[in-house]
Formats: sequence, C-alpha cells, structure tokens
Amino acid sequence: MDAKKIVLLVGALIIAVTTALLARSMLSSSSAPQVNAASMPTEADQPHVLVATKALPVGTILDAESFRFQPWPKDLIEQAYYLKGQADPIKLAGSVVRTAISAGQPLTQGGLVKPGDRGFLAAALGAGMRAVTVPVSAQSSVAGFVFPGDRIDLVLTQSVAGGGDGEALKVSETILRNLRVLATDQRMDAMGADGKPEVRTYSNVTIEVTPKIAEKIAVAQTIGSLSMSLRSIADTASDLDAAIAGADVDLPDGASPNAEKAIIAKIASRPVDRGSTYSTGADVSRYQRSSVPAKAENQGGPMMAGTGAQITAPVAIRGPVIRVARGTSVTEVPVGGK
Repeated sequence: MDAKKIVLLVGALIIAVTTALLARSMLSSSSAPQVNAASMPTEADQPHVLVATKALPVGTILDAESFRFQPWPKDLIEQAYYLKGQADPIKLAGSVVRTAISAGQPLTQGGLVKPGDRGFLAAALGAGMRAVTVPVSAQSSVAGFVFPGDRIDLVLTQSVAGGGDGEALKVSETILRNLRVLATDQRMDAMGADGKPEVRTYSNVTIEVTPKIAEKIAVAQTIGSLSMSLRSIADTASDLDAAIAGADVDLPDGASPNAEKAIIAKIASRPVDRGSTYSTGADVSRYQRSSVPAKAENQGGPMMAGTGAQITAPVAIRGPVIRVARGTSVTEVPVGGK
C-alpha cells in the first residue's frame, strides 16, 4: 500500500478518536447540576391550631364536634390562636361564639366567651332575642337530661273551671316549640370536672325567646304549671322542611348558596309559637271531660216564709241548640230534639 495513504488513514483515526473524547467531555460537563431540595416539614413538626369544623354564627354554643386541631404553617401562627399542648379543648366546650367564624378558620381567644365570664349570657343571645328563666321541677325538667344548647318544647297544664257541678276540665297544651336552652340554674355548660357530660337536677331553666314569647311565658306561669319536653334533632329538620315547603320561607331569587344557608339556619333556630297541640282529660281517661260544660242559669223561685231567702228550683243545664228563623220569628230547638 502506498505510504501516503497509510499516513492519511492514521491521521483520520487520530482525529476521530480525539473528536469522540472531546464530545464525551463536553456532554459530561454540560449535564444539569443536581440540586438538593429542602426537606418539607412533616405534620408532626408543624404546630397544630384549633380550627372550626363548621360555620359558627354569633351566639353558637360550642360542643366537642365544633372544632378540631389542624396543622398550621409556623410563619402564620398568631398569639390569639389556641395551640395544641397549650389549650385544653375540654374547657372550651360550652363557650359562646362572640364573632362569626367560618369553617376551617382558627378559633381566637377574643372570639369566644367562656361560661362564667362577664357577658356570657348576652353573647349567647341572638339578635333581637331575650333570655327568660322558667321554674321547673325534677319531673318536668326531663330528670336533668336537658343541657344548655338543647332545644325543647314548653307544655302548659291547667284546670279550666266549667259548669255548676264543680268538676273542672283538665287540659295540657304545647304552647311553644323549638326553644333553645341557654342555662340550667347557673350552669351554662354540660361538662363536669372530668370533661364528660354530667347529669344534674335543677329548679330553673333559662331559654332564648322573642320579646312576644317572653310575654306569653310570663302569662302562662300564672295560668298553670309549665313542663319541658326535649326535642329531637330530626324534629327540627322536619319542621324546617315543612316551613320551606310552605309559605313561611321566602328565599330571594338569585341568592347565593351561602346566603340561602344563612337564611335556612336562621329559620331552623327560631322559636315557634303557632300550631299548638293539646290533650284533654278525655284523651287519657273515659271518665274525664273533653270540654267545659255551660254554666247553670239561675231561675227565680218563691220566697221562704219568715226568712227572706229565695227558694230556687232545680236548674237544668242547657245543651246546644239550633236557632230556626221563620220570617221574623226565631225558634230555639235543642240538638237531638224535635
């Protein structure tokens, strides 16, 4: 082979090897630098803040289901927050919301009023509402199983005087419904020293009412005896559905879902003084009355000689009659007569 060709082949081989080595070096030097990402803090390392599990309007009495601890960024911690390890959730149960709190928002120390603090009862009242205290007995207070925050119906039991036989009508009537209990005696929470609900008997119960209902309760206490019946949560929901289906609720057109929820929540919490039900003695026993008989009409009789006293003849109790008009004359016909 020609020597010239051999030199060219060797030179080409050297150039190819050199190019490959340079290319490899360039590729390795131009690779992306490795960056060590900062490790994210784990949930255990973050502080835990007490937040609302649902929307809490002003006047809401807190229970164990109203709040929970949730991890919170350390840079966003405020001094007014309730931190895990520093706050006792058991002691917060029974507190009243002073300022509205949205779901997921941290609870603040200035936004709650604890039982026993000044202004607690005023903070628990809704706008335009009043607090009324009603005396009850152990029997009429559901044996102490009514706690602050529960809802009750108020029942009035009375004896209605009737006709001349002296026998009165026994009647019991549910006069008010869906009343919120604010306190029992001077106790404004249901928790005992161990943080668990404690059943106690009491002689007074304070409830939240409208000014008009407060007047009705004041009168009812002079008529007869009052007793409470504990309401189920399902009853409140069914009453709300009936109010929405009827004409009691007027939801504005174009209202946002949040506005509709606020209107419905306000309706569900209002006391009701209409549509009362009643039971008479006849509903319990066949030997009791179902209505009040008419009073006997006194008829004059002859005078007793020498005494000046008037002798009255036996008086018959008049029953229901039907008035029949024939022209200008009106005739009364007893019911069942001819």
